[in-house]
Amino acid sequence: MCGVPLSGNLQNGQKRWIQQDNCANRRQESAKTHRFQIIPSKDGPTRVLYNSAVPLILLLEDIRRTGRTDSFTFGQKRDPCKGIFRKIFGVFFPSKENINVSIGVTLAANPPGLHSTVTSSGVGVQALTTLWAKTDAAIYRQLDPETLEPIVLHPSLRGQLSSAHAKSDPITGDVYNYNLDMGRVPTYRVFRVSAATGKTDIIATITDAPSAYIHSILLTKSYVILCVWNTHFAWGGLKILWERNILDAIAPFDPAGKALWYVIDRIHDKGRSFLCFHSINAWEEPSSTHPSDVDIVADLSIYENLDILKRLYYENLLSSSPGAQAFAGEKQATSRAMLRRFRLQSILSRGVSRRPGVADHSCDLPTVNPRTLTNPSRYIYGVTDRGNSNFFDGLVKYDTYTREPKFWFCEGQNPGEPIFIPEPDGKDEHDGVLLSVVLNGLEGKSFLLVLDARTMEELGRASMECAVGFGFHGLYASSTSVGIPLEV
Repeated sequence: MCGVPLSGNLQNGQKRWIQQDNCANRRQESAKTHRFQIIPSKDGPTRVLYNSAVPLILLLEDIRRTGRTDSFTFGQKRDPCKGIFRKIFGVFFPSKENINVSIGVTLAANPPGLHSTVTSSGVGVQALTTLWAKTDAAIYRQLDPETLEPIVLHPSLRGQLSSAHAKSDPITGDVYNYNLDMGRVPTYRVFRVSAATGKTDIIATITDAPSAYIHSILLTKSYVILCVWNTHFAWGGLKILWERNILDAIAPFDPAGKALWYVIDRIHDKGRSFLCFHSINAWEEPSSTHPSDVDIVADLSIYENLDILKRLYYENLLSSSPGAQAFAGEKQATSRAMLRRFRLQSILSRGVSRRPGVADHSCDLPTVNPRTLTNPSRYIYGVTDRGNSNFFDGLVKYDTYTREPKFWFCEGQNPGEPIFIPEPDGKDEHDGVLLSVVLNGLEGKSFLLVLDARTMEELGRASMECAVGFGFHGLYASSTSVGIPLEV
């Protein structure tokens, strides 16, 4: 019996369709955040409260009013009617309201809500630790209390792209990520933000890798690992300006290309070609060939090529649409995420090989017990595509030791990302529960599913009277325990 006392909030994000475009027959999208509050009871059943919000209401209203958006997106295709033929449109659009970006009317020292002004003893902080400039617009700007210069992460982090999945040290809380400055010479700057001081340091600069779309990085106890997999941007990144979205700016997949592995400090190697959205975990082990050296083991969910990028278009997910038929058979197989384990052998000698041990089982939106981050992990959890629908059709637990999977699935039901919640007093790695928001396609309604992470058996569910749109990633925050916040 699983003994996880659930009391807290599960939050995740999704894309919400909000505008039909009659010319291109495409729809605009905006982020929407969902919250499930789990409230235990001593005398009755556990209650689950649900609410959601669209944070960019003003943006949505602007899109509804004008019928367009001028921003860059991940996969929204350019509208040829409003691109090629925009010059002959006979519609007047008034200029946007002027937003005052000159911020300097008043100052605030240690303002509550923007900085903690209470110490552990409960006494208010008297020293000037943060300084904010204000004006009549709803904008604040943080200033250095001594130099009065605007505070940014780092002046050299001027690139256009970064990873959505920054990684944080589970001991110190320091956050690691990269920043890609696209140009004639693409430059990756790997940086660290100190949790203790807030200072940002660039720990590596990489200039011999092509511009690429990289959704996540890896972290071990001593190393940051950046893998530049085969999602290179065409025209050195300039095609983003033409397409106005990330997906269509990615060059055709080159199966003969090589993935570049960078182990910070500045050691890199080449491996087989692949695409990856989500790294899982990485750790260090003594080298089997050089006793004084170190191997790095990295688990990833990878794709054989770029087919998944096209499969995720709305028209290709509908089982009744012609586009879905194009992703049956071989293309369905190549657009499934597969678990792979890589061993970077004797990293000072720059060797790389793939180690058997993580087999060909479909798994994406992967997660592990967060207590194992930067340490060896045995179990990997995620959504799986077993070929029974046009989308993820189950949840999987994969044992990297025995190479055996355990599944949760139900006909006509499509789960979202599983969130692992460790059992507070658990001894084994898989002591805990999984939370997943599942769409019941037969009823057109969603429910919050709770699984025993050890057995993958259902412990309970909270049914809803509405459908929750598919999202990407969620976060569980306990209402009782406090720990170092993690970026995963």
